[in-house]
Amino acid sequence: MVNILDVLKNDTTLPVHYHSLSIEEMENRVRDIKAQLGEKLFIPAHHYQKDEIVQFADTTGDSLQLAQICQQNNKAETIIFCGVHFMAETADMLTTHEQKVLLPDLRAGCSLADMANIEQTERGWEIMQAELGDTIIPLTYVNSTAAIKSFVGKNGGATVTSSNAHKVIEWALQEKERVLFLPDQHLGRNTCYDLGIPLDEMAVWNPISNEFEYEGDIEKAKIILWKGHCSVHQNFTVENIEQIRLNDPDMNVIVHPECPYETVAKSDFAGSTSYIIKEIEEASPGSKWAIGTEMNLVQRLAKQHQDKEIISLNPNLCPCMTMNRITLPYLLWSLESIATKEYKHVIQVDDETASNAKLALNRMLEHV
Repeated sequence: MVNILDVLKNDTTLPVHYHSLSIEEMENRVRDIKAQLGEKLFIPAHHYQKDEIVQFADTTGDSLQLAQICQQNNKAETIIFCGVHFMAETADMLTTHEQKVLLPDLRAGCSLADMANIEQTERGWEIMQAELGDTIIPLTYVNSTAAIKSFVGKNGGATVTSSNAHKVIEWALQEKERVLFLPDQHLGRNTCYDLGIPLDEMAVWNPISNEFEYEGDIEKAKIILWKGHCSVHQNFTVENIEQIRLNDPDMNVIVHPECPYETVAKSDFAGSTSYIIKEIEEASPGSKWAIGTEMNLVQRLAKQHQDKEIISLNPNLCPCMTMNRITLPYLLWSLESIATKEYKHVIQVDDETASNAKLALNRMLEHV
């Protein structure tokens, strides 16, 4: 399995000759290689990828959805996953050993996934078990590393997506008295509040100080939220919403549940990336939307639905920096490495980690 130390040791610098190519030359080369490889190649791209990548994607979607599509594809010998590291890991776990999964740039990580590493998690789990006994079931958002998914699977828990978190948390609370929710505190808090769990029954676990952030008796906490967040969605604020309403009271505000609780509470609609896309597609012509999610997707929706007014809830927000690591030159480098049999930046998850992680994935699928 690749970790950040491996990345630093590997040559991830784009070869200099790619800098001399024009966009047209690179696009033509990509098309030629795709045509040569045919069904032996599969390129999935996450919704947050740039248009320069999406134009060459065989399919677009959310992270787990893309991994499952890869799993169903038994013709592709090589999968170039245009997303971030944890997504490529999931694709590798769900595909065969004979299929290779490449990530065009190993630096395409995820700040949210990186907020829970396995050492922190095992240390925190030991403290929680000592303090609260065998009363906790761990759940992890799919936006987490293979190692965290494996930990959750090994300890009887499941993964969740932003679309099915409600159902999985309901199942988990039938299994144990408490839930540990990794690594995104905002998705956990927003979902649990929707399920009727009061905020004062939710504690936060700080993996840096190794302690609960909770006022009162920790025995009363039903939910333990890992102190992590998405660096993009964290920056959609109540102030953004208030400014939108001041500028244009007719504007609908729709946000992703990775946004802070206060932001979600003030919005008109909240849901997963797929939910946001569906709402915009089905919205009436002439309707107005301020969207609280990644900028590349917001801009793409605005281009696709010019009969509606679509803006970002926070126009000053940058796109996801790690998603934006995947660029046209890196995609071309990855493709050309297939032709030379170098296979640059293969993502491989070891069998034991994959086995336990798939337990967590399968438990989720059994209960949604």
